[in-house]
Formats: sequence, structure tokens, C-alpha cells
Amino acid sequence: MRWVTYLSPQGGGERIGLVRDGKIHGLTQPTRLLDLLGDDGGRLSDAGRRALADPYQVVQYEEARLCAPIPVPPSIRDFLAFEQHIKTIREGQGGQMSPDWYQLPVFYFSNPAGVLGPRDEIAISPGSDQFDYELEVAAVVGRGGSDLSPEEAEESIAGYMVLSDWSARDLQYREMAQLLGPAKGKDSATSLGPELVTPDELEPWRDGTRLRLKMRAAVNGVDYSAGDLGEIYWSFGQMMAYASRGTRLVPGDVIGSGTVGTGCILELALTYGSDRYPWLKAGDEVRLEVEQLGAIVATIRPGTAPKPLK
Repeated sequence: MRWVTYLSPQGGGERIGLVRDGKIHGLTQPTRLLDLLGDDGGRLSDAGRRALADPYQVVQYEEARLCAPIPVPPSIRDFLAFEQHIKTIREGQGGQMSPDWYQLPVFYFSNPAGVLGPRDEIAISPGSDQFDYELEVAAVVGRGGSDLSPEEAEESIAGYMVLSDWSARDLQYREMAQLLGPAKGKDSATSLGPELVTPDELEPWRDGTRLRLKMRAAVNGVDYSAGDLGEIYWSFGQMMAYASRGTRLVPGDVIGSGTVGTGCILELALTYGSDRYPWLKAGDEVRLEVEQLGAIVATIRPGTAPKPLK
């Protein structure tokens, strides 16, 4: 199944719907995907049948105004799960891979209040001159739980979607030099969508615990990034199991993969130079696409000027 959250043309409120044959079959109740999570997928399946049999409304997909599938997730954990991405950046900055990276699927918490839809404009972070996209995939927690095994965690995934972790690199590295963060460098915007795609839809692309899905990014129509989700080092089951240690994953939590190899301007500029891959500026259009999951298409707009702290 493919689920979206969209603004109803009848009143404009947020609703959820099942995508089928280029149309969104709106659901009468509930109006949040969060309310259909928490079990083994039965609620989603039942809701899908109801949406097709007796839709609240039918909207052409291309004409719909899409929101993030889960507009305000309970939490967002964004991991660093692609070896090529981390290795290229660390070597490009004169460092090397830490042995612990191969032992711990590390992550940071992002800001649920900063979630935007797949077609929303993205404002440059206040005070940033080095604004960047990050091409990622996210899994959404279905059942949740504590101290999960990788197998249990994998079975609790409700679906997948495209994620872009918009990053102010100059702010990020100033913060991380203080041995904390990233924080404000990645606090202002995270794009999610366009659809929540359930695992059964992706079985033909499954390779063990990985999904072989092509990932690509373009800026102003020029190809930038190209990768494959199947090259991920830590599986989503492993990441979720680690995240659940000593705490509890809850339905709707978002688990980001981290950036695929070549999947951001920072990595590309370190490899090929900043003249070829300049930072994003107002007016740029960024397209981030993952096979079978759809695309985020965002126009970059100017950010606000930061107000002085002193």
C-alpha cells in the first residue's frame, strides 16, 4: 500500500488517503496515519480496503497538495549508516574511519517541529552560507517496543519514505567543534514523503535485510548524486534495535538512514571541488528521488537574518 497525507480540496484540512492508479482515495476516519499504526499492519490493511470501497473523496494525485506522510512524528532519529559517505568526508577532511563506526550505528535526534512536505519550499537556515541537502530513506516504526532484536525491529516497520535532512554545514561544524551536536545546523527543516510505502510493496527489491533501490539527486536539472539503498552498512532492523536499547520506540517514530554515498554537496565538493558543486542558494530547485518511493522536489528560498544574542 501507498499512503499519503494531503490537504483536502473540500475545506483544506489534512486527511490521509490510499494511492491507487494515480488517484488518492481519501479516508473518512481517522485523519492521521499515526492512528493506524501500533499493530502488525492490520489497521492499515483494513483502512486501505475501506478507502477503496467507500472513499471520503477521490483526488487526482498530481493535483493534490501533499504534506509529510506523518506531519509531526513522535521523534526523528537520523543515523550514519552508509560507509562511503562517512569515509569520503573523513578522508577529505584529513581524518580516517573510527573503528567504533563499525560497532555502533550512531544517530542524532532531529526536530519533529521542522518537518515539511515533499513539495514545500525550504528556507536557508538563518546565518548559513553553506546550505546542503542530504539524500536519505526513512523507515517508520509500526509497533515499536523496547530492547528489540534486529529481526523484531525489522518486522515492526510500517513503511518507508524519502527523507532530506537539510543541513547548514557552517553552523554544524562550529557546533560540533564544541563536542556537541549537530543541533541548529540541522534544526530548521526535514522533508519527508511523498508517500509511506508499506514493506510488501518493496519485496521484489529486497536483498536479505536490504532494499536495492536506486537513489538520485539533481539541482536545477543537473544530476548530482547517485547511489543505492542496498549499499547501506547498517540495516534498518539493526538501527532500530540499537535505538530501542534501554528505551522504547513508539509508533510513528522516524528512523533515517543517513546520507547515501555521494548524496550531499559536502561530499561532492570534497571530492570534485566547490566550483563544480557550490552550496545551495535561493532559487535553486532540488529533486531527491528514490526508486519506488517517489521524489521530494523543493525550491530553496532565502532564510531570515539571525537576531543578535549579545
